[in-house]
Amino acid sequence: MHVAAHLDLDVVPLDEADEVTVLLKITAPRAPVTERAPATLQVVLDRSGSMRGHRLDGAKQALLALVDRLDPTDNFGVVTFESSARVEVAAGPLTDKQAVRRGVAAIASAGSTDLSSGLLRGIQETRRASADRGATLLLISDGHANAGIVDHGLLAEITRNAYGNGVVTTTLGYGLGYDEHLLATVADGGTGSALFAEDPDTAAQLIAGEVDNLLAKVAQAASVTIRMYHPVHAVQVFGHLPASRLADGSVMVELGDFHAGESRHHLLRFAVPGIAALGLATVAELSFTYVETPSLTTHTVTVPIAVNVVPGDQAARRITDPEIRTELAFQQAQEARREADKALRRGGVEEAAATLREAGDKLEAHLSSAVPSQVKDLAEEVAKLRELAERARWDDVRRISKSNLERWHLSTRKRRRNEDDVE
Repeated sequence: MHVAAHLDLDVVPLDEADEVTVLLKITAPRAPVTERAPATLQVVLDRSGSMRGHRLDGAKQALLALVDRLDPTDNFGVVTFESSARVEVAAGPLTDKQAVRRGVAAIASAGSTDLSSGLLRGIQETRRASADRGATLLLISDGHANAGIVDHGLLAEITRNAYGNGVVTTTLGYGLGYDEHLLATVADGGTGSALFAEDPDTAAQLIAGEVDNLLAKVAQAASVTIRMYHPVHAVQVFGHLPASRLADGSVMVELGDFHAGESRHHLLRFAVPGIAALGLATVAELSFTYVETPSLTTHTVTVPIAVNVVPGDQAARRITDPEIRTELAFQQAQEARREADKALRRGGVEEAAATLREAGDKLEAHLSSAVPSQVKDLAEEVAKLRELAERARWDDVRRISKSNLERWHLSTRKRRRNEDDVE
């Protein structure tokens, strides 16, 4: 894993309060995994009455395709839920794929949606099969939690605790009737992705993509701990990433798993009070920790964040790093997506459209000064913001909300550059 931290400004004025923005780049090795430990994939599938017909049939077909792709030594299991949970395929090695196929094919719809029972039972199965060596749980649902535990925060706490035992939770919302905010919160707790599929074909593609990532996993349980040095005591983590304050005042941010060739960018901003001494000053230290696969060896990479304290007139001539300035604009566009989502939830379609359109215009203004590796990402984001702004005026508001939230989640949690651009 390659970890680098770049500052927007490497000098700060003497005795003056300032801010320093840091772009953290984390890049996994490009080489595909040629030797891997057995993977564990646990599916938790909604089989409530609303899944009846093409949705459930499409999900089952996608699961059957997964069985064909996994090795006999990989662990695979299926738990379904409606008014209660049921183990359809006990999690374990795929030594008898025909029996697993029969189990998946026999799944039928019925009942209400006790999502918590399925989630809890799925986590139990996952941990039993993986022995806490790392696993992926894929939750597929087309509805709302209307039985059992329904509080979003409590459901996120379940997946957060599971992540502490090596289980990453990804959610797939199916159709237009599901609660996208619930599934995004559950995915956040488990540091996974929050995916949206309106039709069976899209669902199958997204499920296959998650398996691609699982089979190419090179690091798991990744986190970055931000330790601040006096007089710095505050840091802003852009993107609302899952984070917690530790007893010593440092901040730990959960990053989940990485697959081969993946590169992520995360933005941090430190509030730097006036420093009274000239010269180099370390304001923070970033410790990136991950578990390498398949050896399950834990590694930690530490990167100091230092600035040069100079007289005010000298600091006034500094120039902001263009790459970080552009990355900041990208993150501000993601904040605009959150504001548009809030507007949609209260019925403000025109307000949401205007917010998305303005975000696209502001981001486009940075294209001319962007470094070459950023141009493709920015142009794509500008196009998506404008497309969504236009669609908000005539399309189903549920579709707009789900598309917008999925893009926000992907861009802030799992943002990936094209592998050809990875340094």
